[in-house]
Amino acid sequence: MNRVSAADEVLDVVDRADRVTGQAPRGEVYARGLIHRCAFVRVRDAAGRIFVHRRTASKLVFPSHYDMFVGGVLGAGEDYARAALREAEEELGVTGLAQPEPLFKFLYEGPGGAWWSYVHEVRCELPVHPQASEVAWHDWLRADELERRVADGQWAWVPDGLEAHRRLQGFLEPRQ
Repeated sequence: MNRVSAADEVLDVVDRADRVTGQAPRGEVYARGLIHRCAFVRVRDAAGRIFVHRRTASKLVFPSHYDMFVGGVLGAGEDYARAALREAEEELGVTGLAQPEPLFKFLYEGPGGAWWSYVHEVRCELPVHPQASEVAWHDWLRADELERRVADGQWAWVPDGLEAHRRLQGFLEPRQ
């Protein structure tokens, strides 16, 4: 069976307004710094703890970094909602997850490149079996534990996840 490598997966290339301008293989998108699309999903368990994991060393972007979101790039023609559910189920190793709730979208520009990032949230009360090719380690952390880990600087966090996390905190603050 011929399997397409991650670098050969075709992605939509988008502009700064998130309009599709073309398509290219993921490896080319990364190498040329083309803007593309990603879905981020914050996963909470029944106790409200947040799924946190360390990415595998084989990841094309931010290998061996910690993340408080699951998710990934959208394939060509894929919408954010479908990608959020697909990526969450794949990375958590579950089926039958509820559709993640869309929260907000932002253009990430920083280490690693630039991509539109649509942040979602979902509750997972299923036993997880994280995808070994994506997740090297995982745990469920209380929000205060996560904040302590972010603040202490001992873990190398994915910069796009940190940006999404900061924006999510502002998004969830009570509005006046």
